[in-house]
Amino acid sequence: MSETLIVVNAGSSSLKFNVYQLPVAQTADVDELTFLYGGQVSGIGTERAHFAVKGAVGQLLEDQALTQNQGQSLHAAQDLLTRWLKQHLSKPPLAVGHRIVHGGAHLKESVVIDDDVLRYLADLAPLAPLHQENNLAPVRVVRTHWPNLTQVACLDTAFHADQPTLHKYYALPQAYFDLGVRRYGFHGLSYQYISEYLAQHLPDAYLGRTLVAHLGSGCSACMMQQGQSVTSTMGFTALDGLPMSTRPGQLDAGVVLWWMQEQKKDGAAIQDLLYNQSGLKGLSGLSGDMRTLLASHLESAQLAIDYFALRTAESLVSLAVSTQGMDNIVFTAGVGENSPEIRARICHHLSWLGVKIDPELNTENAKKISAPDSAIGVWVIPTNEELVIARETLRRYHETHP
Repeated sequence: MSETLIVVNAGSSSLKFNVYQLPVAQTADVDELTFLYGGQVSGIGTERAHFAVKGAVGQLLEDQALTQNQGQSLHAAQDLLTRWLKQHLSKPPLAVGHRIVHGGAHLKESVVIDDDVLRYLADLAPLAPLHQENNLAPVRVVRTHWPNLTQVACLDTAFHADQPTLHKYYALPQAYFDLGVRRYGFHGLSYQYISEYLAQHLPDAYLGRTLVAHLGSGCSACMMQQGQSVTSTMGFTALDGLPMSTRPGQLDAGVVLWWMQEQKKDGAAIQDLLYNQSGLKGLSGLSGDMRTLLASHLESAQLAIDYFALRTAESLVSLAVSTQGMDNIVFTAGVGENSPEIRARICHHLSWLGVKIDPELNTENAKKISAPDSAIGVWVIPTNEELVIARETLRRYHETHP
C-alpha cells in the first residue's frame, strides 16, 4: 500500500479529518494526492456525540453514537479517532497536518511542529480562545500514539502575512505593534485554496482585483490582487469585521468598557458574550444558523438577516479602497456557497456599483452567477481547506525528509 497523509481540523465541538493517499512514486507533486475517506466526531461534550466516516464516493464506512466517555472532550474524541485510524491503516501515515488558527507575529508559513513551535502556538491561545487550544489538542494526542510522526501546523494567518505593513496597524502606540498587537487576518487556508483555484481555472480573476467573501459560521472577507492578500476584515483576533454566527464582528471598544465599568462584567463573562452570545444568535434571540433564520417568521430573525447583508456589503466595499476598485466577487464557505438568498441580498446592496446577478444561476448555485451586463463578475466557488492542509503538509515533509 502506498503512503497516506492525514489532515485534522478540530473545532469547538467537532473534529474533522481526511485521509489522502500519496502517489506510489514518492515525489513532491502535491496535485497527485487522492482522497480516500474522511469523517468527523460531532457533538463533542454533549449527549449527541457521534462518529461517522465516509469513503471517496460517499459510502458510509463508520456510523456510531458515542458513549459519554468517548465523546466527553476533544482529547477523548481525538484518542478515539487515532485508535480507529491505527486499526484501518496498514502502517502509520507519512505525516499529519493540522489547521491552526493563529500563527502570531513570528510564524508566516506552515511549519513542522516541534516542542518549541508547540509552546509558541499554545501561548497564542488567548488570541483565539474558541480555536487555538482545540486545534492543538489533536497534536498532543497524535504524539502519544505516534511519537516520531511528522506533524505540520498549517496556519490560518499565514496567507495574510505579506500584506502591506500599513494594513497591519491599529492606531495605537508603536510599542503595542512591537508586542504583536496588529491585524493578522484569518481564514487564510480557505483564501489560499481560492487563490490557487483562480490561478488554475480563472487566470483573469487571479490577476485582477478579486474580493473573496468567506461566509460560514465564522465570516470574513479578503481582497486579493495577483492571488495575494492585500487586506482583510479580521484583525488581532477572529472577532473583528463581518457579523458572524455568534460573534459580533466590528464593535465599538467602548461597549466593552461599558460592560466592565457599568455592568461589572469580568473577562470571562465578556469573552463568552463576544464569542458565544452575539452575532446572528444575539440579534435574533433565536439561532446563529442562517438556515434557521431564513426559515423563521420572527421579526428578530429578519433583523439579523438584514443586518448581516448590510454590514457584509459595507465591509466588502471598504476593502476595495486599497485596490481602487474590484473586478470580481467570490462567495465561498457554508453560507456563501449554499445560500442564494444571502448572496442576492448582499449583491442588492452593491447594485450601485453595477453588480447584477442572474436570479436563475444564483438559485442553481452556478459557478458564475453574475448577469452578462454586470460590471463586476460574481462567482460561487466551494472552498477546500483540508486539501490545502494536505498539500502544505506534504511540502513541509519533503523539505525535512529530502
